Amino acid sequence: MTSYFIQAFIYLAAAVLLVPLAKRLGLGSVLGYLIAGVLIGPVLGLVGSETTTIQHFAEFGVVMMLFLVGLELQPKALWGIRHRLFGLGGLQVVATSAVLGYGAWWLGQPWQSALAIGLILSLSSTAIVLQTLNEKNLNKSEAGTSAFSVLLFQDIAVIPMLALIPLLALPELQQLGGDSAAHSDDLSLVAQLPIWGKALMVVASVAVVVFGGHFLSRPLFSYVAASHTREIFTATALMLVVGIAALMHLVGLSPALGAFLAGVVLASSEFRHELESDIEPFKGMLLGLFFITVGAGVDFSLLWHKLLLIVALTLVLMLLKGLLLGALALLFKLKPSDRWQFALSLAQAGEFGFVLLTYAYSAHVLSSELAQLLSLVVALSMFLTPALFIALEKLIFPQLAKHGEQRQADTIDKRGPVIVAGVGRFGQVVNRLLTSNGFDTVLLDHKVSQIELMRRINVKGYYGDASRPDLLETAGIAEASLLVIAIDEQSQVLKLVRYVKRRYPNLKVIARAFDRGHHYQLQDAGADFVITETYYSALEAGTQALRMLGYSDAVADQRKRAFNRTEARFREQLYLSWRDQGGKSAFTDHYRGLVINLQEALYHAMQEADEQETPAAAETVRTPVPASEYVSSKDLSAAVEEKNAAVQD
Repeated sequence: MTSYFIQAFIYLAAAVLLVPLAKRLGLGSVLGYLIAGVLIGPVLGLVGSETTTIQHFAEFGVVMMLFLVGLELQPKALWGIRHRLFGLGGLQVVATSAVLGYGAWWLGQPWQSALAIGLILSLSSTAIVLQTLNEKNLNKSEAGTSAFSVLLFQDIAVIPMLALIPLLALPELQQLGGDSAAHSDDLSLVAQLPIWGKALMVVASVAVVVFGGHFLSRPLFSYVAASHTREIFTATALMLVVGIAALMHLVGLSPALGAFLAGVVLASSEFRHELESDIEPFKGMLLGLFFITVGAGVDFSLLWHKLLLIVALTLVLMLLKGLLLGALALLFKLKPSDRWQFALSLAQAGEFGFVLLTYAYSAHVLSSELAQLLSLVVALSMFLTPALFIALEKLIFPQLAKHGEQRQADTIDKRGPVIVAGVGRFGQVVNRLLTSNGFDTVLLDHKVSQIELMRRINVKGYYGDASRPDLLETAGIAEASLLVIAIDEQSQVLKLVRYVKRRYPNLKVIARAFDRGHHYQLQDAGADFVITETYYSALEAGTQALRMLGYSDAVADQRKRAFNRTEARFREQLYLSWRDQGGKSAFTDHYRGLVINLQEALYHAMQEADEQETPAAAETVRTPVPASEYVSSKDLSAAVEEKNAAVQD
């Protein structure tokens, strides 16, 4: 028992120490996990043969990830990507399998083994790609959605691969291996069935998942939710995913695909968000453990013995896959930056490769030596993928931007006193208010989809990057009175404010800030008015909460105004404190003390509002919340004073 605790501590300590360091260095969490695995495995030898067993357990993180992906997809949304799913994904699997299979045959492998190798290496890493795309906020891009479609098709393609590989068994390997394929003690419901029986069992299992998810899950979750026991709801969510994975495995299907299907079925359930919050922590931990085991499982003795061969095979694999993916991206008319992202993100082999290589070996399709060699190729390609994302972000994207890879900016044939940079949900509201009051505006956005959307509702906008000085000149920045900046990228907003206030000091600038720190940076750069994007919406929501808790409309509005005045009074002090400490985001004692004083001032402002309430307002107060259900301002003030004293100590 002690050894299990020690091993668990080693894995956790490696993750805790190296993953934050890797993220701080800009390497991403996936590479941090891989490095942690290499360090505790081949380098220091702190873990050993148990990593293979742990990896099989950790692969369940991939199952959970696909379940969560399915929860985000309504069946209607899945139908919406059918062209990329079957077109782009299908062509990728077929073309890659054919090219890699031919290459393996050309190198001397029997056609059966060559075909199996092509199929196995055509798959990419769902875990690494989706995790990295999410971390770098690339998952909503054109390349990100295309990559997701391909990964989804690859997961579906695992099913026919599992059915095909045993049919490719080599007689000579069967003779050498004897009945070694029977070493597995995994349970199976279809092992002894004829082909039609297996097909029937597969259809029945999928029907159980779809029917159960649609008709039985709601009563089950309602029953569990009625107990108001959070841990039981979490246990139910885990039971659901584990049960579906087990059922799929029993009938020879991919557990990940079954979990994804269940997620899609439950995507319209009212319990979707609760399921996401319960499964997410387990998914993250298991995926991290999976990446660590990939690093720890690297056979350095074989790697050093055949280093040049393994590196060469890995580079050839990634080059061929990258070229094929790039050609497909060109065929499907992705723009240059998206083509690069699409090709590089999927150029590696995937985690299912480990499973299928073991399966192909047990089915006498691949020899033990070849399976081990290809496992190292798969691991090394996965290891190199985060580095490719870094190269994409640091080298390729800047070069493409420098050479103007995107479509040419529109010719701007309109002038107006107001330029609105960014016409997303924020910029559209500002523009509607200004135009409805008779002001002419010039709308700019670097997303073609946003411009096309505006034009469909008869609002003329122009495609172009508002951070480019030449585009601003064309838009009439020199004659404009006001620039409203509603761009999503924080660094671009800051850069634009600095440029405009330096070049056109008399131009008024309104900028949207992401958070308080970004607000200070924009204020320091010279923006005339800065609004934190969620402040007023949150203030309105809080005011509505007061109304629902028994305050009249007049009293709730009075409290809102008092709150806003107090926040505004302290905002300048907080900014000056931030500026005096060199613009650092970390809280100093002085800044922290101001925040505590702000809280105390807010409580006092509410007390003063109590005293200043008009009789008419007081009479309209609806049924108040019982005193036992809230903490009084006096008690809260005492708590703040206690915290303040603790800080001073």
